[in-house]
Amino acid sequence: MIYSTDTLISKHWHHLPVEESAELLGTDIDNGLDLFEVGRRKEQFGPNLLTTKKQKGALVCFLLQFHQPLVYILMSAAVVTAALQEWVDAGVIFGVVLVNAIIGFVQEAKALQAMEALAKTMTTEATVLRGSAKTRIPASELVPGDMVLLQSGDKVPADLRFVYTRELKIDESALTGESVASEKSPDALRHDALLADRHNMGYASTLVTYGSGKGIVVATGDATEVGRISQLIESAEEMQTPLTKKMAKFSHLLLYVILGLGALTFIVGIIRGQAAFDMFMAAVALAVGAIPEGLPAAITITLAIGVARMAKKRAIIRKLPAVETLGSTTVICSDKTGTLTENQMTVQEVTAGGEGFELSGSGYNPSGSVTMKDSGESAKSPALDECLRAGMLCNDSRLFEADGRWDIQGDPTEAALIVSARKAGLSEDGLNSERRRIDAIPFESQHQYMATLHAAANGGSAIAYVKGSVEAVLHRSESMLNSTGQISALDKNVVLKAMEQMAAKGLRVLAFAKKELASSADRLHHEDMQSGLVFLGLQGMIDPPRQDAIAAIRACYTAGIKIKMITGDHALTASAIAAQIGLDSPVSVVTGKELEQIADSDLVHVTARTSVFARVSPEQKLRLVEALQKSGNIVAMTGDGVNDAPALKKADIGVAMGITGTDVAKEAADMVLTDDNFASIEAAVEEGRGVFDNLTKFIIWTLPTNIGEGLVILAAIFAGVTLPILPVQILWINMTTAVLLGLMLAFEPKEAGIMLRQPRDPQAPILTRELIMRIITVSTLLLVGAFGLFEWELAHGADIKEARTAAVNVFVMVELFYLFNCRSLTSSPFKLGLFSNMWIWGGVLAMTSLQMLYTYLPLMNAAFQSAPVEIEAWARIISMSLAAFVLIEIEKHLRRSVKQS
Repeated sequence: MIYSTDTLISKHWHHLPVEESAELLGTDIDNGLDLFEVGRRKEQFGPNLLTTKKQKGALVCFLLQFHQPLVYILMSAAVVTAALQEWVDAGVIFGVVLVNAIIGFVQEAKALQAMEALAKTMTTEATVLRGSAKTRIPASELVPGDMVLLQSGDKVPADLRFVYTRELKIDESALTGESVASEKSPDALRHDALLADRHNMGYASTLVTYGSGKGIVVATGDATEVGRISQLIESAEEMQTPLTKKMAKFSHLLLYVILGLGALTFIVGIIRGQAAFDMFMAAVALAVGAIPEGLPAAITITLAIGVARMAKKRAIIRKLPAVETLGSTTVICSDKTGTLTENQMTVQEVTAGGEGFELSGSGYNPSGSVTMKDSGESAKSPALDECLRAGMLCNDSRLFEADGRWDIQGDPTEAALIVSARKAGLSEDGLNSERRRIDAIPFESQHQYMATLHAAANGGSAIAYVKGSVEAVLHRSESMLNSTGQISALDKNVVLKAMEQMAAKGLRVLAFAKKELASSADRLHHEDMQSGLVFLGLQGMIDPPRQDAIAAIRACYTAGIKIKMITGDHALTASAIAAQIGLDSPVSVVTGKELEQIADSDLVHVTARTSVFARVSPEQKLRLVEALQKSGNIVAMTGDGVNDAPALKKADIGVAMGITGTDVAKEAADMVLTDDNFASIEAAVEEGRGVFDNLTKFIIWTLPTNIGEGLVILAAIFAGVTLPILPVQILWINMTTAVLLGLMLAFEPKEAGIMLRQPRDPQAPILTRELIMRIITVSTLLLVGAFGLFEWELAHGADIKEARTAAVNVFVMVELFYLFNCRSLTSSPFKLGLFSNMWIWGGVLAMTSLQMLYTYLPLMNAAFQSAPVEIEAWARIISMSLAAFVLIEIEKHLRRSVKQS
């Protein structure tokens, strides 16, 4: 009988014996399914493909870019200016809105491709046994119950329950996070075995690195483990970034304030007996003045500049708001394998002849040295050479260099043995020509060793080299090679103690031995290896931490950012790596099994005090990210595997590895590191903080203008006098100054000590109380200066156009001087260096030139109802602007003094 898809998913296939699994799936282990049954099951289960979520159409995505409060305000401003027949200004505002919508649409179009990339991981072929015949078919045609044959180099095409294996090893690092290839066997396992410990199962999209096997298809398409991850990615909600949350809140507040003030202006004017049309135009002027038309463009351009700067530091941003989110990050959840580590097994310690040795270097690059563990002197030992020789000869893998990068073909553990031998000056070609391989006993899980037979050299004996688990090799050994190369008595307790010391450091330990056989020997049997071996030594290896990652973690701690390691690897290995890279001491570890027993309400407290989570599943990674977010953290999640994708999408910012990362991880992430270097994250966080600083600087620079304009209009209405500035003049001020002055703040370099600050409180508003007071101060200065000078000019004989031109120039010039105040929120602009941002001076020159045209060019006078003003008026304008600059610098100095005291 064959079950439904839901029933197949719920079955614990790893717990069932082979025969029972075959019976439940209605298949024949020796002959496979017959073709009629295959056709029936295709109809029942469908193709072995991942279904992708239907996405919104391009037009809908584009129109949704306009569904934002700030854009509504801008659109309203554009409609109002068009109604006033100010076509140029209306066109400019429409243009700003359109550019923002296009940029947002392009970013979103790139952002949600994770499902397509995941589906590609399953497009492969499979060798299947059907009706007693072996055939090659597209993996999409597989059905539950099919018998699949695997060999080295194959991609596993569906979830399988193995019925036979021969030295089968599968790289499951993209799914489980474990760096060592998983050794497979058909034996039934405990019911509660974790995914990474299910050695009788094969999972879709993983890779066979060694051996061969046969398995029954138990799940296809969405029912596979990778299919479950696909559904997790779909269900994981994309988080709003701190910036988008705050800007949405700010935009709503601004919308209500503008509408409220507009209504108040109209009502007060009517009560005072003024004409309804005039009051309507005054309300329009106030609304137009209060709208920061340049803000969306400034945000987009500032973020885009941050993207360009990060790209130079090998961090590619896929979603613009992610730039600022990095600066807000309070916790980085990092995968271990390939992120904090090299994802390249490396021998670090060797014990041979009763002596200990250390190897320098990391990864597959064979450059490095072998030194005595105690003295650090260069190692010269016959026992060491023979131990390394055994590792290189008893080996089926290959090390090669391609495009300046060292890579392997075969098993990562065997590759590490080749590299360690090369560091001691041995070479594969030399040893293989000296000792030609004749025969081999492949590794089998029941024997726990591999042996190779090599031809006699110079008329001597043939020799067998053995590698395997310490227990298996030690049990068969009767003597050892000592430090002088002589055979001596073997003390097994000493060897076991050395192994325990290595294992305590998280090293994976292999033992090596040899046995001389008759020169005529041409076959190797298990009986030959049962006893009489000469023990050669131990090699301890680990996937080593990246050196740059260690420095980056230290910098993150200095910046107040916590680091959590979340991995599918073993707890002991994860703990050892955590200690080496400098995570919280002592290192606290929680395993996946323990997480299963922890309620969501308690998990928030567990995540706060735990630095390492080991043997975790994709669902648990998602839970951990959610728990950290519940406690108010801004979470960055790094990873490279398929198993990381749901958490990458759920996190406030997902960071994928560009070289070793899967396409699935890259598409789910907000940022991709092109050099796979954790250290690039620290540089990106620094850049993100700089971006937020510059955005804040623009906001506190632009808001006094909008508030000041609104106050001037309100003052005129309440005083019952003519408007000092007209709507069209307000638009001129807002649009030209935002582009030529305010946007220059986006190019401000990062201030010194930016990574010595603690992360911003995610709940804190964009503007602090001190900054709000500064905005109010400058807004008041603009009200007094513009309204006061307008009335002064009228009182001293100027006509209405000249007085309004003087008021407009007060706004522009105060903004120009205030721009220098805003280059730093706390320090003096002179401390930064007057010429550290040359864009500022370019903007000042352009704005001054444009303002001269506005004031003196007849064409501009006609368009904006402006008029030339006398030199004395300019003196008053500049004096007011300089006074505003000095007052703000005094205020900053006083605040610095208070903080220092």
